[in-house]
Amino acid sequence: MKHEMPSTETSVAHEGQHHPISLYLKVWGYLFVLSTLSYLVDYMHVQGIVRWTLIILFMLMKAGLILSIFMHLAWERLSLIYAILVPPLVLLVLVRIMTIEADYAYWTRAIFMGGGG
Repeated sequence: MKHEMPSTETSVAHEGQHHPISLYLKVWGYLFVLSTLSYLVDYMHVQGIVRWTLIILFMLMKAGLILSIFMHLAWERLSLIYAILVPPLVLLVLVRIMTIEADYAYWTRAIFMGGGG
């Protein structure tokens, strides 16, 4: 009986994905830079909406790097990425709609009933 060697495609698929260490080192470097920038926002005493915008922007950039590289989403099928990312985005939209509705109810109560509390 003749034994055939498995093709390289199937053997690589079973071993998992291997990426060069330089990719991970670059991502760690980017994460370090983004964390430093986030720290500098507080160190430079940036205040108001600019502060929160920068902090959230740096946080989302770091989360995107971690998700795409360390959690291997960059190499997954698009349907899996949608299954992971779309539900939190939908929740954010629903939370925003609820805050708009809450503001409307508060101000309607304040205007027509003589108080908001």
